[in-house]
Amino acid sequence: MLKPLLTAALMAPLMARPVSLAISLAISLPALAEADPAPPEAERAVQEHILPGFSALADSTARLSDMAAQNCDPAEPALRSAWGAAFDDWIEVSHLRFGPTETENRAFAMGFWPDGRSKTPKSLTRLIADQDPIITTPEGIASLSIAARGFYALEYLLYDARYQENTGYACALTQALSADLAATAGAMARDWANSYAQLMLTPGSEYSPYQSADEVRQELFKALATGLQFTSDTRLGRPLGTFDKPRPKRAEAWRSGRALHHVIVSLQTLRALALILSENDDRLSADVARAFDQALAQALALEDPVFAGVDDPAQRLKIEILKQTIDTIREQQLANIGAKLGVAAGFNALDGD
Repeated sequence: MLKPLLTAALMAPLMARPVSLAISLAISLPALAEADPAPPEAERAVQEHILPGFSALADSTARLSDMAAQNCDPAEPALRSAWGAAFDDWIEVSHLRFGPTETENRAFAMGFWPDGRSKTPKSLTRLIADQDPIITTPEGIASLSIAARGFYALEYLLYDARYQENTGYACALTQALSADLAATAGAMARDWANSYAQLMLTPGSEYSPYQSADEVRQELFKALATGLQFTSDTRLGRPLGTFDKPRPKRAEAWRSGRALHHVIVSLQTLRALALILSENDDRLSADVARAFDQALAQALALEDPVFAGVDDPAQRLKIEILKQTIDTIREQQLANIGAKLGVAAGFNALDGD
């Protein structure tokens, strides 16, 4: 039988800590003389939104991994708190679906949801039933289906009693998945700090994937549009279902009571990005702030952590109004921001582009 604690072979490399990654762009990459100057919006987005966000995620997942190594009891408040704090940090950057998050399917390894075919519980059930030793090495964990990794898989282990019966293996799996999250988040943060940030800020340079400042603006605008679409269509649309057939159990992270919380965190981080992209236009910035603040006020007033009220006409109406407010932001404020930047929404990460 697998021991309750992970082997040293697994813990050593994955427990290495990226202690507060330095937010620095001091790297040397060859740049062509004709490289475009970085758009001011991109400078602020990288320095104030992207780099701090991924650094915070690396630190919080490291703390989660440490906590799991010390006490893997799913009912341990400190472990659940560390998981929730790290999950918040992931939600704050999860709309940035380009560059380091795309490498090796890292974004999906951090958070595989929605899971329309219940792949996550099926994968976890199989691992626990077989007591599969694949989880004892970092390479083994990394080779698992993305459905068996990340924050949503850990939610099952921490909040669903069906996955806690085999305490020895469940403990080892909790530690393995936590360490894997730390390793993945650390890799994304290092890639951003050590290379991709500079590539984004030097469009047209030899190694940059962006040929112009406009392409950089387009990437950031697309991230904002993607985040709003996901929150409206998926975080709210899935549990709403239809009036005749609401789907409360399709809400995000409902087992841990975080569905509404994720909507609020998402709106807060998207508001910050939208204001960065609206800078130097006082009227636009005021309109953007007002629109997001209206949506946040509506979300905070819901007092329905898991959208259980989707089958109650009065409560459902409040959730639908919130969704409509977010859709109005998508239609009006995105158009205004796009016009200011000289870009259009185009395809986004949710379209598979």
